[in-house]
This record gives sequence, C-alpha cells and structure tokens, in this order.
Amino acid sequence: MGAYKYIRNTFINEYKVRSDEYKNRLAIWGKENSIMRVDKPTNLPRARELGYKDKQGLIVVRVKVKKGRKKRAMVGGGRKPSKNGRFFSRATSMQSIAEVRATKRYSNCEVLNSYYVGDTGPYKFYEVMLLDSGHPVITKDPIFKDIAKQKGRAERSLTSSGKRHRVKS
Repeated sequence: MGAYKYIRNTFINEYKVRSDEYKNRLAIWGKENSIMRVDKPTNLPRARELGYKDKQGLIVVRVKVKKGRKKRAMVGGGRKPSKNGRFFSRATSMQSIAEVRATKRYSNCEVLNSYYVGDTGPYKFYEVMLLDSGHPVITKDPIFKDIAKQKGRAERSLTSSGKRHRVKS
C-alpha cells in the first residue's frame, strides 16, 4: 500500500472510534469563526482525490455550517395558517451552502471542490478548496485555468456537491 492509503485508513479509524485528538480538534473548530483559512488540508488523501495540489493560488478554507432546518424570522400581520411556516427544509445540501459561503468571503476565488471533515452536535465542518482566478500560477496551469475562468461555480451548482442536488429539467 502507498502512503496515502495508510493515511486514509487512519482518518477512517479516527471517524469511527472518535479518538480524543479528533474530539479536541472538533471542539476547537466549534469555537473558531465560521470560515477559517487552513494552511494544509486536514484530510490530505481526500483532498488529493478531489484535485488538490500544493500550489500557490490554491486556498483551503474550513467552513462551519449550522445543522438543522432553515429558520425564518417571525413575521407580523395576519396570514393563512398554512403560510405561517417558520422552519423550511433546505433546497441544497449543507456542503453546497458551505461552498457558497466560502466564495462570498473570498470573492476573488472560485470553488475547486469540497469535502466533509467532521461534525459536532450543532455544526458540520467542510473543507473547501478555492482557486485564485487571478494568480499567475493558476492561470498557467492547464487544468486549473479552465476551472478558474468559470464564474460563480458554487452559486450555479457546477461543483461536484452542487451537481448532486441540482434538479435536472
């Protein structure tokens, strides 16, 4: 087996057993801001499967998304009882929501891909890989330059997680 296979097996065991190191990591992430830039991917084999390369212009961001249904603010005024809903199921996956939030924070970047990292009681964590569309290293790369040219990939559901929930007409 190659090195990445061993690393992947270690991560699978951490998820299953919920080791103390993994629990501490999740507790720290829960207290941090909702969007945090990370130096290196937490799960390197998964990131490389999805296209990660250690290059300038490729940014990894960890996004914290609150679990549960979408809560609408209380509205005043009378209305039909059936139209008075406060909780709505999300039309998109939490992973797609994480990708859109990451692009809002880093507006000069486009989403390459994202993957699940972990979850606690109230939150789910995803790592989103972003391409800086104006960086010279990215514009010269034959694979990344075409992806970086596509504007609004996450918003138009052109990423792999977005394609999963997109309605085909």
